[in-house]
Amino acid sequence: MKTNNKRWLGTMLLTGLVALTAACGNAGSMENNTAANAANNQGTASASPETQATEPATAADKGTLTVYLNDFDAIIAPLFEEATGYKMEVVVGNGAEIMSRVEAEKGNPHWDVLWIDAMPSVYGLGVKGQLLDNWTPNNVANLTDFAKGFLPEKPWYVPTGAHAAGVIVYNKDKVKDEDAPKTWEDFSNAKYKDMIGMADPAIAAPAYPFVSWFFKEKTMDGAQAFFGSLMNNGMRVYPKNPNVVKALAAGEISIAALQESNAYSMKNANEPIEIVWPAEGAPASVRVAAIQKDTGNPTAAKAFIEFLLDPKTQQALIDNGDESYFQPSVDGVNAKEDRAADAKLVAADASWASENEAAIKQWFADQSVK
Repeated sequence: MKTNNKRWLGTMLLTGLVALTAACGNAGSMENNTAANAANNQGTASASPETQATEPATAADKGTLTVYLNDFDAIIAPLFEEATGYKMEVVVGNGAEIMSRVEAEKGNPHWDVLWIDAMPSVYGLGVKGQLLDNWTPNNVANLTDFAKGFLPEKPWYVPTGAHAAGVIVYNKDKVKDEDAPKTWEDFSNAKYKDMIGMADPAIAAPAYPFVSWFFKEKTMDGAQAFFGSLMNNGMRVYPKNPNVVKALAAGEISIAALQESNAYSMKNANEPIEIVWPAEGAPASVRVAAIQKDTGNPTAAKAFIEFLLDPKTQQALIDNGDESYFQPSVDGVNAKEDRAADAKLVAADASWASENEAAIKQWFADQSVK
């Protein structure tokens, strides 16, 4: 798939090392990556037998598997190609770009698989009849009890992991530990006026799952009142999580609701920040993978889903991937050692979050105009 639209597609050469600090939403335009550009020296394990391609591509398969995904995991194409022998082309963008492209192509999709931190949006594609819904992967049996709770009523997609779309992060040079917020409700305290920042749910893929949990728990009116109070208290909304990181590092803000991979990257870079996992839970962004209903590469697409649900694949993503801080969706995988052992994730029901997505995002857009 090729396009000259610079808004959606650019060319990126991937180097041999995967940067741990890469974060969801760090690319401003779509990027087209092939296996030839991808990293080869990642120290990854070979795939287990269940992920090997046990059957050749059928006549229905038209060639290279095209996967649309968020800005993460440069290692996925070489891992998959080595494990199965299928060729993969990766198209990368932030959440808004990916979903805009999917919408624009709905009459003639150019993608085979969608792999993205936007479960409510992908659920909506299933409701609209755009996803394969008559096949269940064998490796779905590997799912943890937590991950099984995210399976939709039809087999539209599978969860491949979940991470905190927002944890509480504060700058220790600006805020004393005893004065730092410990719960989400603390964010409304007047003493934090003009100190807090977060990512825009209309742009950053993880930011909508973050706010949708509050809207489901507090009701629409209650969540509008909550976030309205934060904005009246000077909370700043940035386009994406990397922008929040920059604002924290520069001292523009002192406290943030920040995606966990960005938070741990800051901590690992010796930035003077501390991470708080609220007792009530951190709203989760669930990464899901779905197959386009009319894919030209059904055999390869199904092999990719099986591959993503293999414990060895998820362990490789945690050990060497761009977005390595997440809770795996399958048994037999160890999360990062420095990730909080008592990390609690919560999430709004996908059908509810999908049904209310447009209204919630529009509300935030209206607030930014004000």
